[in-house]
Amino acid sequence: MNKLWDKGVEIDKKVESFTVGNDYQLDMVLVPYDCIASKAHVKMLLKMGYINKIEQKTIDKTLDEIIYLHKNGKFKILKSEEDCHTAIENFLVKKLNNVGEKVHTARSRNDQVLTALRLFYKDELSKINSLSKNWIKALESFSNDNNEVIFPGYTHMQKAMPSSMPLWADAYIESMKDDLIILETVNSLIDQSPLGSAAGFGVPIDIDRKMTAKELNFKKVQGNPIYCQISRGKFEISILQSLSQILLTINRLCSDVIQFSMKEFGYFSLPESFCTGSSIMPQKNNPDILELLRGSYHIMLGYEAQVKSLSSNLISGYNRDIQLSKEPVMKGLKLAVDCLSVNISLLSNLKVNKLKCSEAMTEELYATAKVYDLVKNGVPFRQAYKEVAKTIK
Repeated sequence: MNKLWDKGVEIDKKVESFTVGNDYQLDMVLVPYDCIASKAHVKMLLKMGYINKIEQKTIDKTLDEIIYLHKNGKFKILKSEEDCHTAIENFLVKKLNNVGEKVHTARSRNDQVLTALRLFYKDELSKINSLSKNWIKALESFSNDNNEVIFPGYTHMQKAMPSSMPLWADAYIESMKDDLIILETVNSLIDQSPLGSAAGFGVPIDIDRKMTAKELNFKKVQGNPIYCQISRGKFEISILQSLSQILLTINRLCSDVIQFSMKEFGYFSLPESFCTGSSIMPQKNNPDILELLRGSYHIMLGYEAQVKSLSSNLISGYNRDIQLSKEPVMKGLKLAVDCLSVNISLLSNLKVNKLKCSEAMTEELYATAKVYDLVKNGVPFRQAYKEVAKTIK
């Protein structure tokens, strides 16, 4: 199989294996996106007169065939092909001969991968946006189901003041709503078409970048071709930062549920079907799901740190280092989807022990209220504070 950059010199096999890495495996998710981008590109080539209508229709039909084969698990990327872009072009050339060879006119693998990734990111962020809203709905339902339940609020891990299930749940609902603002901002940032920027310096023939941007439903063209290249990494960091915020919200909520579902508290209870057991202690019902959800935030931070580090100290233009950012971003997107999905299920099955909550509402929780009862009767706050403090054992 030909490499797109092949000039007739055989590459060292160890070098080939090292440089390809697992990119050909990661690129399987990008196949339909690269085909969609290619269809838009070929339509533009027709408009500009670089191919004719018959050629455009033939290429378009073959790209649809690749999408179909991929959907049914029948399109493969060989390691020797390096990536989805090469595999797709090889398929086109093998089937269409010199017509297939025209598809790479006016573009580079550099803007191909940027475009495919942006389309992939947009789809994944849309999925995460929808899941985050469903997460909010699940917590709103929990709040409504337990709208009259009061239980202790804590500071410094000690009882502080009265709280309630709606107050507790609404705190995390507001947090996730703020996370969605960040997510939508990031989505707006990546909604720029890099197609036509080629290897970072444009192409020496006339093309219509606005047309391909419109065809691919990008809000605008990313204008400067060098910035198209150096934005890779920068945009991915923004994605992972937004996902980190979502998982931080989940992390904090899970810490609460772990603590409040301990038998020493007993405010929450998890269905046994959501818990795991011990290999030695038969009485155990462990909240592994919550602990793994909590820990996933730190995994996301690791992905973010990887991309931040990879993206720094690079000169302008394309550098192969940045290709290593593909895997942590893909893993981060999958992790966010998985965490949101399983957390929605958990929230939908989380139970409240109203009796335990009521029993925990001990007298010291009302100390501040007593202070303000005195304040309402004209006692200075500091004096009222000291008077109430004397009554607490």
